Amino acid sequence: MTTEELSENYWNSFYAERDQIWSGRPNVVLVDEVSDLTPGRALDLGCGEGADAIWLAQQGWTVTGVDISSVALGRAAEHAKDAGVEDRIDWQQHELGQSFPEGSFDLVSVQFLHSKTELPRDAILRSAAGVVAPHGVLLIEGHMGFPPGEHNPHPDIHFPTPDEVIESLDLADGEWETQVSRVHDRAQVMRDGELINRRDCTVKLRRR
Repeated sequence: MTTEELSENYWNSFYAERDQIWSGRPNVVLVDEVSDLTPGRALDLGCGEGADAIWLAQQGWTVTGVDISSVALGRAAEHAKDAGVEDRIDWQQHELGQSFPEGSFDLVSVQFLHSKTELPRDAILRSAAGVVAPHGVLLIEGHMGFPPGEHNPHPDIHFPTPDEVIESLDLADGEWETQVSRVHDRAQVMRDGELINRRDCTVKLRRR
């Protein structure tokens, strides 16, 4: 079985565990950082069950939502139909280390692109930067560590700081403006209903 098949099977099994994995609400940082932008073309990488893509479509964006899981994408499409925005979203299945959506985008949103399967995250983020249109925005949100008390954390998984994220993008000098680079606390409701505190990082870059 290929690495791509292993990753797809992992994430399909993950989403098949329950009828709904995530809250159905858009990520808070996405809403905070995008609400004042003029809607255009948006790319949502790792869209999961589609909450972010649907919210963007409701704000007037034309969205491409990408995930490796066919289970998640099928669920996202149903949610978009229920929300009445199915005609504004193109759902695409990609193993982002192997293939990438075509085009250029006014917003590329990468929310919590972490995986316990093999994931060339730095290369994917560089590809994400490469499809940002002139004057467009790249928004990257990530965790700074595992949830408190998580059993058997994976020590080989590194959670980069904002500075490390920006450095890994290998951006051309003078081509980008850093608008946000910060570590912050966030309350998160876990799947079992427990409320925990997470440390996350936000990187928001605008292409000149």
